[in-house]
Amino acid sequence: MKDTQTFDLFGDAVETPDAQPSSASAPVSAHLALSDTSELLALCERWVARGWLRDLDRALVRFLATEAPDAPALLLLAAALASHQLGRGHVCLDLNATLNAPDFALSLPPEGDDLSDPPPLPSEVLATLTLKEWQAALHHPLLVSDGPGNTPLVVVNAHSGLGAKQQASIGTRLYLRRYWQYEQTLHQQIATRLEATADEAHRDLLPQALNVLFEDRVFENHVLENHVLENHVLENHVLENSVFENASTLNWQKTACALAARSRFGIITGGPGTGKTTTVVRLLALLQTLQLAHSPSQPLRIRLAAPTGKAAARLNESIAGQVDSLPIAQLETLLSEHSSSVPNEIAIPTEVTTLHRLLGARPDTRHFRYNAANPLALDVLVIDEASMVDIEMMAAVLRALPANAQCVLLGDKDQLASVEAGSVLGDLCRRAEAAHYTPATAQWLASATGQPLPDAYIDAQGQPLDQAITMLRVSHRFDEYSGIGQLAQAINQPSHAQSDREKQQAVDAVLRHGYPDLHHLTLSEDAALDKLVIHGSADKFLNGGEGRTNHNNEPIAPPTGYRHYLKTLNAQRPRGESFEDNPAAFDTWAFKVLSAYSHFQLLCALRKGPWGVEGLNLRIAKTLRGEKLLYGSDVTLEKGWYEGRPVLVTQNDYGLKLMNGDIGITLAVPDPRSRSGTPGKTLLRVAFPTSDPEKPIRWVLPSRLHAVETVFAMTVHKSQGSEFLHTALLLPPTINPILTRELVYTGITRARDWLTLVEAKRGVLNEAVTREVMRVSGM
Repeated sequence: MKDTQTFDLFGDAVETPDAQPSSASAPVSAHLALSDTSELLALCERWVARGWLRDLDRALVRFLATEAPDAPALLLLAAALASHQLGRGHVCLDLNATLNAPDFALSLPPEGDDLSDPPPLPSEVLATLTLKEWQAALHHPLLVSDGPGNTPLVVVNAHSGLGAKQQASIGTRLYLRRYWQYEQTLHQQIATRLEATADEAHRDLLPQALNVLFEDRVFENHVLENHVLENHVLENHVLENSVFENASTLNWQKTACALAARSRFGIITGGPGTGKTTTVVRLLALLQTLQLAHSPSQPLRIRLAAPTGKAAARLNESIAGQVDSLPIAQLETLLSEHSSSVPNEIAIPTEVTTLHRLLGARPDTRHFRYNAANPLALDVLVIDEASMVDIEMMAAVLRALPANAQCVLLGDKDQLASVEAGSVLGDLCRRAEAAHYTPATAQWLASATGQPLPDAYIDAQGQPLDQAITMLRVSHRFDEYSGIGQLAQAINQPSHAQSDREKQQAVDAVLRHGYPDLHHLTLSEDAALDKLVIHGSADKFLNGGEGRTNHNNEPIAPPTGYRHYLKTLNAQRPRGESFEDNPAAFDTWAFKVLSAYSHFQLLCALRKGPWGVEGLNLRIAKTLRGEKLLYGSDVTLEKGWYEGRPVLVTQNDYGLKLMNGDIGITLAVPDPRSRSGTPGKTLLRVAFPTSDPEKPIRWVLPSRLHAVETVFAMTVHKSQGSEFLHTALLLPPTINPILTRELVYTGITRARDWLTLVEAKRGVLNEAVTREVMRVSGM
């Protein structure tokens, strides 16, 4: 299903074939639900009972029918489907696309549905409906408008000024008003910020500062020569992405800093290990240098944020390490040459907060403390993991920014989009691959960075948004000798670049190549999965995983399973110590266990069923119990607390200082009522890592944790923003709407050193990599 054609910030038109009614061998009578409201309500009841539609969607139909009894049934059906799309990540309902593929309009089938005795499918209900008939029904003064007003629904038709043929091909989008307003906010805020360029009073300082920041940086697209890996010399290796052939010496990190410093709105995108954090730290140093040259006593107020606590913690760690490597002394020397007074020190913040905390979230409401009427007190805002930010949150952030503030988004455009509605970063970066910089931008970049742009990235028709986006193109984590990197590249090729068959062949070629960091497993028996989660199946990797080194020539530990952290738990346990008298010993123990746990993680696509987290967590716990690594009854392992239980926090808890995505391990510590140094009772406490070196572990009683789940298996969605030394990605035996190339790409790039790709049934991977997330919006 393709997006409806729209004209967006790029000025592009994206076409969709004209909708045609479903054909049949004999004339089909119109379904009664298309004309009779009572029949429609009855149909909605059946869909809800089946799990195809949400209670919330049905409630909206009932409300609208009560408020406007004369509303056409077709209008109410469109409202139900538009509401349902929000739960599936779409911002609106595309009528044209829905008629082309009706069964994509509902959640078909829900996990665990056996499809026996089903209610009518959308394809049956809409079989006789034409686009023109549906459009004609979307007129009601109380319920629908084409924009301004207070109707609950907003319809967006073809842009005025287009010919009749173009208008017919564009079709119609139906929004719930709130989401239409979010989209309008993004359009207005981004367009306004793109019009404003940064102060160029110190334009001569910019290239000098960039040279200081990047003089010791190796160009990203370096050529690896005479590289020997595992005693195999790889010769004549040609990178397949021809767009980059003439850019072998272009430093995209330097380009990103220059472009982001030029605009009030900027995006830096790139895959894992392409240096997004490295780039943004240098960008902040650059911005602060330019500011202090202009106003020596007024440094920029910089804030760093991420959508989740886990992502915020990771960015905090990354930035803290990067700041120490900045050439601050050289920048300050440069500043003294350009400033008539002594400027403040160049300070780069390292504290990262969540977006909810930044905006001042209010309990039990969608509203925030900071908004357009009460803007944030900052000059620069950096948002990491921006692919996880939904349209509602992005609109709230942009509304709360002061008019003169700069906003920089960091993220991987190809990762899974947010769980909530919208794929903002992916929509904005749709043209990032080919850059589309105008000749004027290319000339400015050449002057600022000393790097002429290859012709492949220059486009005289480039749009304003194109000039604010930089894509980092080479991974420093995965080179061409990494199976993980090669698999990610093969999977990530967009559908317009190759046929489905070509993509499947490319993926299969990587899996059969014999890369040392990659193992492909098709389950033929349960024992194979059990062996993987217990031991890590190191024997399936080249040389048993021994002998590999990283880019610093440091040895890489062989792949492991969950036995590793449970053995560490028992081997490193403090003996004869009191928890209260020697907390440091228990902190050290907990830190080692948590570190060992991060060596392996099983990821899956689903939540329910035997191949989802619910079934897999219990199965793995029982498997580990069978190895005498865990202890507890079936009920305890399924619903209770036991030593060794890893848990994932699913909601922010500011009282406990725990964020959504934090992982802790349940450990047994001596009961303070037992005499020190003698055997006695123990208490369970959950250990969470912190970023405070003075207090590296936060100990929490299990009774205080209400929003946690066992995490032997984790969904790919929950894993975003994390990385694990050995990642196992498990694909279920049947294809599911959630299985897409974005999900597979996100899952495999959570692996740092080792990847085991598991198919419960052969062929599912081939299906998944050719299916793309197509989120409908007007962006």
